[in-house]
Parts: sequence; C-alpha cells; structure tokens
Amino acid sequence: MPENTSTELRTAILFPGQGGFDGEALRLAHARHPQVRQVFERLDAETMTLFSRRISDLVLGPEKVELRRLLAEDPWVSQVAIYGAGLAAYEVLTAQGVRPDVLTGHSLGEITALVAAGAFSVEDGVRIVAQRVAVIARQSGFEGRMVALSAGAAKVRRLLELLEDPQLAVATENHDEQTVVSGPGEVLDRLVAIAGELRIGAVEIDAAFPFHSPALAPAVPEFAAYVGKLDQLPLRRPVYSPILQRYYEPGDALSDLLAEHFVKPVRFASAVRHLQESGVTTFVEAGGRAALTKLVTRLTKGSDVRSLATLATDDDALLTLDATLRTLRLAGLADPGRAPVLAELLPESVSAELFEAYWSEHGDAVLQRIVDDLAAFRPQPATSAATAPVAATATATATATTVVTSSLADEASGAAAAGPDRAEVFAELRSLYAEALEYPEEVFEGGVQLEAELGVDSVKQVELLSRVSQRYGLPPRESGFRLSDYNTIDRLVDFVVTALAGRPTGVTV
Repeated sequence: MPENTSTELRTAILFPGQGGFDGEALRLAHARHPQVRQVFERLDAETMTLFSRRISDLVLGPEKVELRRLLAEDPWVSQVAIYGAGLAAYEVLTAQGVRPDVLTGHSLGEITALVAAGAFSVEDGVRIVAQRVAVIARQSGFEGRMVALSAGAAKVRRLLELLEDPQLAVATENHDEQTVVSGPGEVLDRLVAIAGELRIGAVEIDAAFPFHSPALAPAVPEFAAYVGKLDQLPLRRPVYSPILQRYYEPGDALSDLLAEHFVKPVRFASAVRHLQESGVTTFVEAGGRAALTKLVTRLTKGSDVRSLATLATDDDALLTLDATLRTLRLAGLADPGRAPVLAELLPESVSAELFEAYWSEHGDAVLQRIVDDLAAFRPQPATSAATAPVAATATATATATTVVTSSLADEASGAAAAGPDRAEVFAELRSLYAEALEYPEEVFEGGVQLEAELGVDSVKQVELLSRVSQRYGLPPRESGFRLSDYNTIDRLVDFVVTALAGRPTGVTV
C-alpha cells in the first residue's frame, strides 16, 4: 500500500470496463447533474480533435442509445463512452461530498480510476483509451471475442488445456462461478460447445476486442511508448489494481503497467476480497449498468458490506444514483453541505441550517463560478515575490467569501420576507400531484423528473400547473415561461414560493 494510504479503509469506488454503459441512466444523470455535462464537454473537445466527432452527439443525442448500438460504431466510441460515463459518475459523487478511501477499476476501468485519481488529465485519458483501441485494431490476422463461462477459474483453465490453443486465455476472474475467456472466434466456438456438453453456461460479452489475451502481446511496446510520452502526475487518491493485485506506487511507470494489461488477466474477485479484508464496507460503482455492483454483492454475501450502483435504473425506471447518494448521506459517507473549500470561506454568523439549505440549491453554481473565475484569473504584479501569493490568496478568499455571504444574506432575507414555508408548499404540491396522477406520494421526491421518469406528458403538466396557479392565486405567467424549466417537484415548489414572496404582506394563501 502506498505510504499516504490510510490503513483504515471504508469506501471504495469501482469503475467498470466492458459492458459498463447504460444510455438511459446516463441521460437521466445528465439532465440532473451538471458534472455530467462538464465531463462530456471535455471529452467532446478531444474526440473532435481525434475523430472529428463529439462523443456527446453519439451518447446524449435525441435518440435512445444503448451499448450494442455503440459497438456497431467505430471501436473507439463504446470505449470512450464507458470511460466518460465512469468519470462523470465519479465527479457527481465527489461533488456531493463522497470522499473514497480507494479507487479500483475493472479492465478499461483502471484507466478511468487512474484519471480520477489524478495520474492523467481527463483529455489524456481519452487519448489513452483511443490509442488502446487503435493498437489492438492494428493487430492483423487476429479476430476474437470474449465469452463468460459459469465456472470458476481453475475449472475453466482445465478446459482451455484440452483445446491447447496458445491464444486462448482466461481474461477475467469475476467470482467463483464466472470466468471470462478471450480468444479467436473459431476456438471459442469449440470451447462453448464443450461447455454446453458439461452443462456450463456461456454468454458472449459486449466487447469491441478480445482484451487480456496473449495474442495482443505485439501491441504492448507500441502502446507503452505512446503513453510514456504523456504527462504522468502524482496520484491524489490510492488506486488498487485487480490486474497487478497491488496498489499503484509513486515510482511506477504507468505506461509500462497499462501496456501489460493487454496480456494479463483481471482478478476482480481477489481484489474485492482484499479490499474487504482491509476494511472496506461500502463499494460504489461509478459507471453504467451495475455489473460490478452485482458481483460485489455476490462476493461479499453474508457480510455487512453494501454495494451501490450509480448509472443504472431500478425496477421502477428510476436512476439508482439518487438512491445511492441518499444512502451515502445517511451513512455519513457523503456531505455536500460541507465542501472543504467553502468551510474556510463561510462567516461564523451563518447557521448550519441556512448553509445546508443554500448549498442544496446553489452549491453547483458557486463551485462553477469559482472554477470559471480561477480559469480567467491573472494575478496583478506585487511589490515583492514574498507578498504576492499572500495578497492573491487574501483577495481570492475575500471575493469568494463576499459571493457566498451575499448569496446567503439574500437567501436569509428572502426566507424572512412574507411568503409560505417551502416545506409546506412541497407537501401540498406532492399531495396534489399524487392525487391527480393516482401515484403514491412517496414517488414524488424533490428531484424526480415528471416526464422522463414518471411519464407525465407536457399536456398533463400544463393542466396540473394551471391547478397549482388556481390553488395559490398566482399571477399570469410571463411570456418567457418555459414548461421544461419546471420538470420536477422541487422546481415547481421554487416557482410557487418565488411567486408568492412577491405578493403584498398579509395575503392569505
């Protein structure tokens, strides 16, 4: 374990590899969390440079997109989509105050984990993923696939010995009854036939190439040379490798290790058990579907370990990310109201309750303002080199404090002005919508999307909004009003409270 890694681990974030993409879940997260848009904008700039196409147009466009459709595109598309989804989920989690003790990835997910930990920039991560695809595609004379067998690694290796093909290999060891094999298509067909005779289930993996195969050895030097030219930065968080079966260390040449991934198996089951033994009790999958979530659940059955998904949908077609964030907050593992940078800026006179309410509504905007200001910041020449950093820091701190404090003051004065209690309005609207739509009240969580998640079409939304306006005696809506801006109960509540706050004092609601 690296020197800066605590021996008391609690939370691990997992990044999926092949198959780790869910288009509908990503779309729901994109509509609700600005971090998804921000990540994909950075990816777009790089994919435009490399391929003259924006990855966002392919995965966040008007049409529903799933992995099989992406696999029909150029090979880089599915791989960058998986990488981008994992990184976007991670950014949402950390923006909500999740502070993982360790990161780990499954195959392609190790690249995402290293980028999330700061070893490479987001843009270099795209370059690495694209080059990984390119060097494999250039291996002439080798066409292959990946197949998951319902058997342990030892049994599968005995089957491979029967076929005696040097290009056939165990690619991943997921759990005691699932092992993935990579190899040439013709030989895999024979393996699947033998497995069928032995009543061993076989399922083909949604993958662009047969990763983790000795047949890819010729691609190793070229890939290592490419990655070696990129800037390798110090890790800001520990990363455990299921391939290396150890933590990445400060002195590691990541270019060589990532290249070795081409020919080495992923021992995911061993990695999960090692992290569990080290104290991890919460595994959060940052990425699509929930395959790793299910694997961890199976590997840790009977323990107090919890395994949580993010970019997947549950049986009610709701985004699992929202339930995961609630679970993490209740467990004390996510705290969006106490971002470290703002903890230094807030005046002592601001109550914790006011800050929590303010940060819930405006936190993302404040952080984005700071990011934008820092990007444009050009420090003024100072009288001496020794005082310049102090002056710049003091100025930046004072400015940020002014922004937050003035916003909080506005929030407090607005709360003190005449107007209804927000919680009361929320409860009333929740009951109104539940009764009108014949849904249980608990369905109407603040951020749930009326159309995308509950299927309430725009005609019905207009009708309900008219009932809300009549209920509260709201003034006519302005000409620039857009229904799409009020597509959740939270936004409708804000609309009502804001409108009522402008009415004369003493009006009975």
